[in-house]
Amino acid sequence: MKSDHLSPMVVHIIYSLETGGLENGLVYLINRTPSHLFRHTIICLHQSGNFAKRFQQPVPIYSMHKRPGTDPGMYLRLFRLLHELRPAIVHTYNIAALATVPCSLFIHGVRRIHVEHGRDMIELAGDHFKYNCLRKIMGFFVHRYISVSEELRRWLVDTIHINPAKTGQIYNGIDTKRFHPWPGPVPKGLPWDEKNRPLVVGTVGRLAEVKNQRLLLEAYSLLRRCHPDTFTQTRLLIVGDGPLAGALRDLCRNMSMNGQVIFTGHRDDVPELLRTMDIFVLPSFSEGISYTILEAMATKTAVIATDTGGTPELITDRKNGMLVPLAKPKILACRIYELLHNIPLRNKLAEAGYEMVRKKFTWERTTDSYFSLYRELLASAGHSVTNHPHEDG
Repeated sequence: MKSDHLSPMVVHIIYSLETGGLENGLVYLINRTPSHLFRHTIICLHQSGNFAKRFQQPVPIYSMHKRPGTDPGMYLRLFRLLHELRPAIVHTYNIAALATVPCSLFIHGVRRIHVEHGRDMIELAGDHFKYNCLRKIMGFFVHRYISVSEELRRWLVDTIHINPAKTGQIYNGIDTKRFHPWPGPVPKGLPWDEKNRPLVVGTVGRLAEVKNQRLLLEAYSLLRRCHPDTFTQTRLLIVGDGPLAGALRDLCRNMSMNGQVIFTGHRDDVPELLRTMDIFVLPSFSEGISYTILEAMATKTAVIATDTGGTPELITDRKNGMLVPLAKPKILACRIYELLHNIPLRNKLAEAGYEMVRKKFTWERTTDSYFSLYRELLASAGHSVTNHPHEDG
């Protein structure tokens, strides 16, 4: 086995290490990498955050403290840091990090990977001129563009005109040991216990415009108006924090639903909270491949999600979940009502989602795919590559 200092270094460049699916996936990847195979270093363009505590081994983390807007000094600092680290692979994530690719151009033998996890509100339609020009230009320097969904990969080829040979697609995976269906005690801080447990509709995610929790609140308000008896038997659980936390709480108060809606804020016990839910709803405007859909399915929770981005690659309507159109709170309210009362259908969708995740979306499959990609690119640059961990015996 090779010693740590001889293993190739992968530098991951992200905007920050705050709560989110992208950051969650990075933690999983690093925690499952044998030290003799690759060393990992993280560069945050803004700053580190809570997720830094979740690494199971020491990982160097650098914060560049990028100022809002154009910050030439940050790029100069990053250029110097990368040339000091001399990584074998630079792995960038989403549009904020893509602009840093030129900072690694003069490192001998370096290979560059860029991953598209999804699009934010400013480019929902995928036609943002400035960002797409950046993607096209960086396509000359990035050795492999990876997308988390086939929909994003087709967009890179058809709209951005990235060379198809440079593109690839790797699905997100989840930790099925942490996210499983076997129940435990009611998570702390919830206003019920096992004896008086209500029916629970919930969502998990960053409280931001693209996640569109407003649609869920509007649908829940319609449930109260159309089916008041069902409404009083339920609670709505909104798990997460973010820039719209205050606005969503205000909206809830204006709708007079304070007693029925619980905002948990940031939580570290997401698996337990998912197992508390009877129905999980993801009302996003846009998604790549949603970790939270997969995590909900892994806990055998029935899923309703908006028909957007890569979500149809996960959900076949009424087979392993339900798809609803964007901006249609009445349809979402009807689907929630249906699943609350149709227990056989709810159980069928939950079981089918669970089986799909176990077969196709384990984190082992995802890490194996990234390790294979790293090894392929390193070999093309003439680096010596150690055996895959499964081959070491």
